[in-house]
Amino acid sequence: MNPGFSQLQPYPFERLRGLLAGAHHAAGLPLIDLSIGEPRQPVPALIRDALVGQLDGLGRYPKTPGSDLLRSAIADWLQRRQDLPTGAVDPARQVLPVSGTREALFAIAQCLVDRQPGARVAMPNPFYQIYEGAALLAGAQPLYVPCLAARGYQPDFDAVPAAAWRDVQLLYVCSPHNPTGRVLTLDQLKTLIELALRHDFVIASDECYSEIYPDDAAPPPGLLAACLALGLDDFDHCLVFQSLSKRSSVPGLRSGFVAGDARLIERFLLYRTYHGCAVPEHVQAASVAAWQDEAHVSDSRAGYRRKLAQAQQVLGMPAPQGGFCLWLPVPGGDDLAFTRRLFVDWHLRVLPGSYLAREQDGINPGAGHLRVALVATEPECAEALQRLAQALSA
Repeated sequence: MNPGFSQLQPYPFERLRGLLAGAHHAAGLPLIDLSIGEPRQPVPALIRDALVGQLDGLGRYPKTPGSDLLRSAIADWLQRRQDLPTGAVDPARQVLPVSGTREALFAIAQCLVDRQPGARVAMPNPFYQIYEGAALLAGAQPLYVPCLAARGYQPDFDAVPAAAWRDVQLLYVCSPHNPTGRVLTLDQLKTLIELALRHDFVIASDECYSEIYPDDAAPPPGLLAACLALGLDDFDHCLVFQSLSKRSSVPGLRSGFVAGDARLIERFLLYRTYHGCAVPEHVQAASVAAWQDEAHVSDSRAGYRRKLAQAQQVLGMPAPQGGFCLWLPVPGGDDLAFTRRLFVDWHLRVLPGSYLAREQDGINPGAGHLRVALVATEPECAEALQRLAQALSA
């Protein structure tokens, strides 16, 4: 048995079920669940139509590299979105469709970590727990980079000594960050790339929240744009992970891509040939339609902006720099007790921040916070924010 299993911790939502077990709401309010980052907007019609129109593809095995059309649509989107020169992304060598970023973020560690004693995989803390599980099951130990309130919740990469970077084989970054909503600047991304080249590790940039942001004139920068700003047109040591789940509100489609360093993409393609996660043809067709259209993304982004603006007004807190989650400090600092109280008294389900982080030097960077995902309908979110404000003021 893989020894990494013994180090896996329960998933946050499993812990949440345990926390709320036996808790009952008696006030008659309908439940509003803001614990899971699952977009609940209607599926865009163009995606639905493209999916249904290619159902004959169910009669064929899909190819692991995906279709030329899908890889070209992804490359074109990356060039438009990151303001890259035409031809900067080679769809044949630098793009690989995947079955959503979750499985790809996990699988990349299994592909790249060499399992030598002392191997480390670095990640922000708090974090998406897939990063940690991927590291442990690949035979590496996690290196947690704290994201503390004192630093504006930005990951403190300067706190990692050079000796520790020498053992790192893979660095996960997430911008906009889940759960804090912080965005890495272009200069910060460039600094990380220089660090990766110096210490010979790979950057896996999780950018699945990149299309939800407050200002149309200032979208979050991406890792590939930072590479070109440094003159690295081969995206050396860099991989970007992107998904349609948040961008296009189709989490059940399970469609995304990995793009970047062609040498790494080649090895990951070989790994996935054995792994057996080729994207079905009807999903590929729907994905092409999604990557080629921005109107539905703009409409979705506007809806999130309205919710976040209302959160600012009702709760008196700044909006996140990106994404749809509030990272909310809890009065008294006990996020577990407050989460349970919200469920019992106000019938709101949210996620305790301490479940999304690991303790370092006696400090859990997520403790004393809640992650509130504004994914419900606008009327439900409006009602939830009012309940939350009353709970905070009580």
